Amino acid sequence: MSDADPPVVEAKGIVKRFGPTVALSGARITIRPGETHALVGRNGAGKSTLVSVLTGLQAPDEGTVAFGGRPAPRIADRDGWRQRVACVYQKSTIIPTLTVAENLFLNRHDRARGRLISWQGTRRRARDLLAAWSVEVDPQTPAGELGVEQRQFVEIARALSFGARFIILDEPTAQLDAAAINRLFDRIRDLQRQGVTFLFISHHLQEIYEICDMVTVFRDARHIVSAPVAELPRTELVAAMTGEAAAGRREERTSTLAPRAGTAALNVRGLAGTGYDDVTFRVGTGEIVGLAGAAGSGRTELAETVVGLRAAGSGEVEIAGRRPRPGSVPAALAAGAGFVPQDRHHQGFVPDLSIADNATLSVPRRLGRGGFIDRGRRDRLASGLIENLAIKTPGPELPVSALSGGNQQKVVMARALADDPRLLVLINPTAGVDVRSKEFLLGKVEETARAGTGVLVASDELDDLRMCDRVLVMFQGRVTTEMPRGWHDHDLVAAMEGVDLNA
Repeated sequence: MSDADPPVVEAKGIVKRFGPTVALSGARITIRPGETHALVGRNGAGKSTLVSVLTGLQAPDEGTVAFGGRPAPRIADRDGWRQRVACVYQKSTIIPTLTVAENLFLNRHDRARGRLISWQGTRRRARDLLAAWSVEVDPQTPAGELGVEQRQFVEIARALSFGARFIILDEPTAQLDAAAINRLFDRIRDLQRQGVTFLFISHHLQEIYEICDMVTVFRDARHIVSAPVAELPRTELVAAMTGEAAAGRREERTSTLAPRAGTAALNVRGLAGTGYDDVTFRVGTGEIVGLAGAAGSGRTELAETVVGLRAAGSGEVEIAGRRPRPGSVPAALAAGAGFVPQDRHHQGFVPDLSIADNATLSVPRRLGRGGFIDRGRRDRLASGLIENLAIKTPGPELPVSALSGGNQQKVVMARALADDPRLLVLINPTAGVDVRSKEFLLGKVEETARAGTGVLVASDELDDLRMCDRVLVMFQGRVTTEMPRGWHDHDLVAAMEGVDLNA
């Protein structure tokens, strides 16, 4: 491909708003034929919104998108978009109950006489397509039997069958082991040589330097920089992502936290399970410890194991001196844990139940005897929690579904605090809440710690981690770095992305 060829895709001046939220502000990207172009940025930088614009799922409020120098199709022209671009998402779009051939040509089956589907013809087309793109999968295999790697290759082949030669890979390595990642990268290089262009989205910066030719950085909904990967040092890439320069960052990182006396709120010893391996750490009484890491680092799985949502394969969890039965949330709560889960909508509350019922779900023994709930006792406890968490409601009987996102999260926090826990475990505690609610919730966490509760905060949001006495950084399932209070954004993000700034 020559420099005179028009870009495979060029987006200019893209603005996208969702109510008062500006998701993209004058954003731009230019991707040349045959290259693998990385798109990086912290959560909320605008990457997902740009993907939705580049794939025709969202129309920009302002700006233009062109493919090969020609304007993008109308939003309603789905076939036109499929011929130009496809996205292989982290969550597979393959239908597991159908065969590979059926997935490849869904609603595009070969037809025999009488307009009946020709399954023989469909399977033959599938074999030819898979062979053409070197995908070693039997077209008659049920898709549910495929591994993550095979599903990705099938999705790439399906995209190519529509005629698209520009493919977006959204966190493609998040569920792959090292060997599978190497095979994926080999396949990307093979397809590049055949004229396929990629936009590669990843949290792991070392992958960017291994597979990508160009990199574009977004921050705060804006384009920050685009440059050849070989010409952008890792320190400058991290600085572009965080907005904080590397200069002078290490002078403030010399202090260490003194050990807390007494029984620890949490002791984790040699814990290994799905997503993490050989993890040991301690949370002291009144100490706030952060568990940081990018997607796929194991931080969420580890925090869920501590509170019994998962069972470890080996190792020990001790909460306030007690060892709860592995894989049991009730046992973890009885040992003294309080828990704010990652997704409040699916794990945090029952939307049609009242605030009072949701806030007191974890403490039935305090509401009555013999399995019966004393409504007066429940409402008195709930009213105290509502006041303590400043939940805006006309009364405790209001369904949680009627509250704003920030107040719903306060209800989840109220339940976590209802039994005066010795250990409070929080996963992404301020996700999807407004700024004032975020400040309030984090202030409540600090207040709880001052009262003597140990706190474990698992998050990749830097604002959630600033209050921590120290932050344990996880990368590919292991704790790789410990940072005391006073860390710089640049250092923490680099550690989360697996970048060694001393290399």
